[in-house]
Amino acid sequence: MLSMSLQSIKDILKNEKLAPSKKRGQNFLIHRQTAERIVSLAGVAAGDTVVELGVGLGTLTGPLAEKVHRVIGLEIDSGIIDWQVTNGNLAGNVTLIHQDLLKADFPGLARQCGGRLKILANLPYSISNPLLFKLLDNRQVMEWAVLMLQKEVAMRLIAGPGTKEYGILSVLMAGSAAVTRLLDVGPGQFHPRPKVDSVVVKITFHPTPERSRCLPAHDPELLRKVVRSAFQQRRKTLLNSLSSSPFISFAKENSRLALLAAGIDPVTRAERLTIEDFVALTRELAKVT
Repeated sequence: MLSMSLQSIKDILKNEKLAPSKKRGQNFLIHRQTAERIVSLAGVAAGDTVVELGVGLGTLTGPLAEKVHRVIGLEIDSGIIDWQVTNGNLAGNVTLIHQDLLKADFPGLARQCGGRLKILANLPYSISNPLLFKLLDNRQVMEWAVLMLQKEVAMRLIAGPGTKEYGILSVLMAGSAAVTRLLDVGPGQFHPRPKVDSVVVKITFHPTPERSRCLPAHDPELLRKVVRSAFQQRRKTLLNSLSSSPFISFAKENSRLALLAAGIDPVTRAERLTIEDFVALTRELAKVT
């Protein structure tokens, strides 16, 4: 899509009955220069096939299609797809698929692309958290994802132990990927204008957690349950959090012994633990399941 004025964008949305959906959290990126900057920072190559999650008006799709071999665009809004196809706004190397992002078959897309996925997205705020967990669930087929996120969510991804932003996503992402902050984007870059700032991050997934940070072998599903349990009530000690968790079922004494065996003080709180600590605890808890 060529650069257009905000008024012309509003006219298109009105005339085509494509009003941004509050339910879907649609905030369309409208500045071509910002889109070009995001594509540049993503580090794409001419031979790449990139999956774009949420095509919208095509502001990111256009610059991306100019730099890569192929773009596969997933879009839940059938009205937007019809408008894009009817008006021929997108380049010939763009394939549009009508798809709910939270139901996307990422392993199938990886097979279609012939390798691990490279993803670009201006994510709707309403699905950011579940989509990030879906990416983690499919990390074995992910190479990288460059995502525009609500600043609050982005800060959780890059937060370290001992900070107020540190939580479940921080820990699980640290075990699976490296997260880099690429660009801050203000509300004026979107229509409708959101009430919060956005941040573009690049998530570079490791082939396996064990190879990425020299983490010992562990059960990733149990790790997720342990992390969720630890953070369910942040003010509780780890011993109390684990003992009262709805996600796992360990006797309090077994939890205490596992914490001690992992070298963790039972009265420590979750935000003090590193990913290495959580993996050590997961391995000890696995011995008593």
